Amino acid sequence: MNSNITSADPSDNWGDISDAELLDVQSEHLAPPDRASPTLGGNVGDGQSLETTEERIDYLIKKWPNLAPLLERVKNRSAALSVPNQSPMERFLKRHLSVTQLCEQSWCEIKMAYGFVKPKVRMLEMQKTEVTTGASIHLARELEVKPDVVTVAAVTREDREALKLISMLQMVPALEAGQLVREFPVFGVLEGMFFMGVVDKLYRSDSGELVLSELKTRSHNSLPRPPRTRGHSLQVGMYKLLFDSMVKGSVKRDHLLHNLQLDPNQVLGSDLQTHTRTLGLQAVTFRELLDHLLVVLTCSNLCAIDKLRLEYSHQSSGKLIGTREVAFEEAQLRTKIRGYLAYWRGERVPQGVEVEEAWKCRMCPYEETCDWRRDRSHRLMMVNKRAKLECPKSDDPKPDGSNLNGSKLEDPKSNTGSSPE
Repeated sequence: MNSNITSADPSDNWGDISDAELLDVQSEHLAPPDRASPTLGGNVGDGQSLETTEERIDYLIKKWPNLAPLLERVKNRSAALSVPNQSPMERFLKRHLSVTQLCEQSWCEIKMAYGFVKPKVRMLEMQKTEVTTGASIHLARELEVKPDVVTVAAVTREDREALKLISMLQMVPALEAGQLVREFPVFGVLEGMFFMGVVDKLYRSDSGELVLSELKTRSHNSLPRPPRTRGHSLQVGMYKLLFDSMVKGSVKRDHLLHNLQLDPNQVLGSDLQTHTRTLGLQAVTFRELLDHLLVVLTCSNLCAIDKLRLEYSHQSSGKLIGTREVAFEEAQLRTKIRGYLAYWRGERVPQGVEVEEAWKCRMCPYEETCDWRRDRSHRLMMVNKRAKLECPKSDDPKPDGSNLNGSKLEDPKSNTGSSPE
């Protein structure tokens, strides 16, 4: 049985402010005193002007004065990819990261950063057919194993997170019984950063191994080449680290409460309490539900993930293209994670792709405005110009009439023969 989230307020939507930082504010930072998400009402199209955005942010500041410092930062944000004395975590108002954000970072860090600086472009990219088709395929596969959908009203942010916890509580016994489960939430701390993600599929193999599999859809009916799978391998590797830490008891209550800014004493909504009772759960507050989940995970017979697998499916036909096993090297994986986190912590500026992977730029929506690409193109042009000036051609004559190879050059006036064909 699956719990589908619906908001008690139909206008509960921050999407009408086209600003990436503000889009993240609701889930990560801004919890007004009434615990309900602020809303402006009405939608703003792609033609929204900066002045309109500023007016709307001013409206929010007046309505929730305690949020003024964060909202002023959003209002005055720079279009630059990096800002002195401010880490990306601070600049983009983030307390945690998603696994998929690091996967995007592994493809091109500059593109990922532009997604925050220029959110309208990213929103349009997420509406492409390839993206929406892939999401539809994922949903269809989830409904195959969760045919009975129950709609439960979520009034507060704690209610929304509670529905995810309830879903996990339902899937743990299914996994223990050897059943296949899909869309299993994972969370925890890796290298000092709190991460969240959703595992596509968990199941037992014929030999009893616990397999973590991630579905990837492709428009081309062929397996991707290695450069395109770097982020895929990173994703399943991080999922394994998070899942393993959960079943080993390494995840603590405060990890979730602090990083998601949740109130442990928040009473769950009446609809949610009714739903939990039908499942045999006795939980009135968010803390009670979270503590119960952590105990269930630790005391279950679930062990660490044994195998990591990538499954590639053709979008048009829906047929399986093929699967790939992913080797798990923990030390190497953690080194990569630390390298990516160095950007988020403001220890270095974002890095784009090198010339060997410049083909990625051709499919990037920020290609025409990318400072990194422009800088690299300029450098390459200067290097080529310098090389031409410093290295004369091999057939340029020396003062004695010979070329660089030492042979004498023939006087074209003395050549009476015909040109070679």
